[in-house]
Amino acid sequence: MDLAYERRGAGDPLVLLHGIGHHWRAWLPVFDRLAEAHDVIAVDLPGFGRSPMPAPGRPHDMPRIVGDLRTFFADLGLDRPHVAGNSLGGAIALELAAGGHVASATALSPAGFCTPRQLRWAVNVLRAHRYAAHLPEPVIRRMLAVEALRAVSFGMLLARPRGISAEAALADSLALRNGRAFEAVARAGLRYRFQGAPTAPVTVAWGTRDRILPYRQSALARRLLPEARHVDLWGCGHVPMHDDPELVTSVILATTGARVSDATA
Repeated sequence: MDLAYERRGAGDPLVLLHGIGHHWRAWLPVFDRLAEAHDVIAVDLPGFGRSPMPAPGRPHDMPRIVGDLRTFFADLGLDRPHVAGNSLGGAIALELAAGGHVASATALSPAGFCTPRQLRWAVNVLRAHRYAAHLPEPVIRRMLAVEALRAVSFGMLLARPRGISAEAALADSLALRNGRAFEAVARAGLRYRFQGAPTAPVTVAWGTRDRILPYRQSALARRLLPEARHVDLWGCGHVPMHDDPELVTSVILATTGARVSDATA
């Protein structure tokens, strides 16, 4: 499968994985910072962004997504890259680390550490956002041009929703609306729990103001992954790259062992 991606920078490869209904642009607030230290590849997961849907009849579960990414790594000649992911992408990053396929994994508010009821809540909130995004595009554009309406629209996803630009808000809304794999991935993942044992350095970082996969879920992650590095992202919501780009950048680079100066020395 040919996955769409954006690539910048130089150094050890770092693959960025977005959440359900999102796209590679979720990483724009930290992309250039990370690219000072890494060859950064932000990918649209299968059926999201500009990436095609999997072939009819193929499953949409975690093993299939992990397999697609392993093929993507091989196609790009990536031998055990570093990975960082948010939400669904965070769970994928941990699964890749458990399979020995990556050099390190940073998981930001990852799925896989909640009860089925909590996961249904998260999916239904995102479904509601997706339904709202089916308003005519000119209407959405006008609404998101107003800071107060952007804050209301993104208040469940971001702790500081007034900080997202109108352009980014529109792009994210359209990505959620047009994410063709959303329902299939959501249904396949409703009973997903992370049960692996990573063999690479892992950081699990959780926004203390996450309203989609609330911060209290980090307690289970700490119990199941006692050897991982656990970080509290103070004041951040579910998509912390927008809320505190500098903090998220530092957490990822601490996991990969890189420094910004490494790329510029």
